[in-house]
Amino acid sequence: MSKLKVLISDSHNPYLNLATEEWIFHNLDPSQQVLFLWRNADTVVIGRNQNPWSECNLVKMKEDGIHLARRTTGGGAVYQDLGNSIFTFLSPKESYHREKNIEVILSALKEFGIQGHASGRNDLLIPFEDGPRKFSGSAYREKRDRAFHHGTLLLHANLTKLGEYLTPNPKKLQAKGKESVRSRVANLTEVAARLNHEQIVASLVKSFEKFYNAKADIEYLTMASLKEIPELKSQFETLSSFDWLYGHTLEFNQKMDEYLSLGFFEFNFKVEEALVTDLQIFTDCLYPHLVEDLTKLFRGKSFSSESIHQIFSELIIKYPELTEGLRELENWLCQQVEI
Repeated sequence: MSKLKVLISDSHNPYLNLATEEWIFHNLDPSQQVLFLWRNADTVVIGRNQNPWSECNLVKMKEDGIHLARRTTGGGAVYQDLGNSIFTFLSPKESYHREKNIEVILSALKEFGIQGHASGRNDLLIPFEDGPRKFSGSAYREKRDRAFHHGTLLLHANLTKLGEYLTPNPKKLQAKGKESVRSRVANLTEVAARLNHEQIVASLVKSFEKFYNAKADIEYLTMASLKEIPELKSQFETLSSFDWLYGHTLEFNQKMDEYLSLGFFEFNFKVEEALVTDLQIFTDCLYPHLVEDLTKLFRGKSFSSESIHQIFSELIIKYPELTEGLRELENWLCQQVEI
């Protein structure tokens, strides 16, 4: 069997592609050199320990059909679209050297007249008149017998959307955790106008084989691969679940207030692992029992629109005469909670 393996994803589903990375890291033969090439449809990918409510503009993401995904590794939030070509290397730990993977990438880019260079541990840069700009960022992980290196290549990404979706709505939100640091970036098509993903993939495969002086086994992955590979399906189900996307969030507090037909409301939520652990409501509403029920019903529920709809369905049955005001309050809360 060849010691070189190339996996190419024909799917743009971010949960399949991120699940494939996990499957590669945990299940593939660690004695192989593996290269996985892929790209995602419009997606904001956050780090394992980040808070989606404070890091992302979830309302706009929902309106525009942008996926939210969470890595199993740390780091900041990034926006990915079909203009991002993404690479993943898996190597035996004893023979792993980051510089080898960088050489494969830079050699592939030279085919298109792109002279890139490494900067520090994580970034690849290309020169411009006003100074170098980043076109690739990387991350690393390892365990006993294998080392893992993945990163993006900005090809023709919509750079205006980087800030659009990674900028949270202004709100009184105090969250524990680290916000992303934004860098000066550039697309590779700014220096190689006709470059596309298929060309990048072909050139990376050729450079990978040339570097190791061997022919690679090439396998294409699709959504149908989930039926064929149980470990991949298991990873996919985990990474696309509500619990993983929102539940793995450090404790945060969110305050929201508004004047509504039932009165002025100020909600103070304490949220941990995407569950409402405490809630205080300050209001001049004339129905104290309603406020007590609201407080009681929210505790222990997920911090989501689905929970709000369930809660207000119960309240409307109990307080049918307040239906119109409750619907208004329900809609406003859903807008604030965002998911």
